Amino acid sequence: MKSKFKECNFILTFKITDCSNDYFIPKQHIMAKEIMIEKNISINKNISEVFELLKHTKNQDQFSVWNMKDPNMKKTYSGIDGTKGFIYSWDSKDKNVGAGSQEITNIIEESRIDYELRFIRPMQNVAISSFVLNTINENNTSVTWTFQCPTKFPMSLFAPIFKNMLGKQLNKSLQNLKVLLEKK
Repeated sequence: MKSKFKECNFILTFKITDCSNDYFIPKQHIMAKEIMIEKNISINKNISEVFELLKHTKNQDQFSVWNMKDPNMKKTYSGIDGTKGFIYSWDSKDKNVGAGSQEITNIIEESRIDYELRFIRPMQNVAISSFVLNTINENNTSVTWTFQCPTKFPMSLFAPIFKNMLGKQLNKSLQNLKVLLEKK
């Protein structure tokens, strides 16, 4: 029996009134199963200094745009910062910060730190994030911040906007990290 439904290949167009950009969403974004963002920066410090600061989750208060957005948010900690299993939880009244937790799931000395993020508010979701470090030379380190989370329709419609917005926030946080480390 033949299906009554035909596959639709289309592009959805919409305009955001406070932006000058039109967003064109190909079919693959509508059905996207995940968002993946990767941003990178070069820091004029050796890999040991960069890793030492990054492995301690509490240090994100000094460079992460989300941590810095609400200085009054409630924070709780479980475990030993800088080790696998450490959990940082936050609860903010600011809707752009929300509530959730971040757990260190893996650490490879002077190489990478992996996290699981569990968002409660404003939307429930689970994401994975990593800092990946590479030596450029003796006094320069490359830091790549990755963020990956599942998305379902209808939220997948907004995947390009989320990627753009989150990408800018990751870039700003990495710029803050660079300034923080290079002034030491």
